[in-house]
Amino acid sequence: MTTWITICDTCKREDWDASLGRTHGEMLAELIEGAAPEGPDVRLRRVSCLMGCDHGCNVAVQAAGKLCYTLGRFEPTEEAAHAILDYARMHSDSDTGRVPYRDWPQGVKGHFVTRHPPLPE
Repeated sequence: MTTWITICDTCKREDWDASLGRTHGEMLAELIEGAAPEGPDVRLRRVSCLMGCDHGCNVAVQAAGKLCYTLGRFEPTEEAAHAILDYARMHSDSDTGRVPYRDWPQGVKGHFVTRHPPLPE
């Protein structure tokens, strides 16, 4: 089953400066998109605003019939992009979307904002 990484491309961290020319969310999206090609297990999409502005650089990790998560407070770095992708692959491999804490990539620890149960069928 496909896990989607939904990346907010309008996110700005508190240290955002207009001279950067683009938002932190755009920078993180570019890094995630460039880190690995999409495949059948993990797909990417951008949205404008996940309404998590206090958390800056937000992404949602989602799949039908599975627990879904919103993560935030990332810096737009290659390390963050790789950790998000690694976690999404683990989410995809899980039947329920639950990934044991001990298996989480270090780069996503401390970044979870919300967890949503799957929608009823």
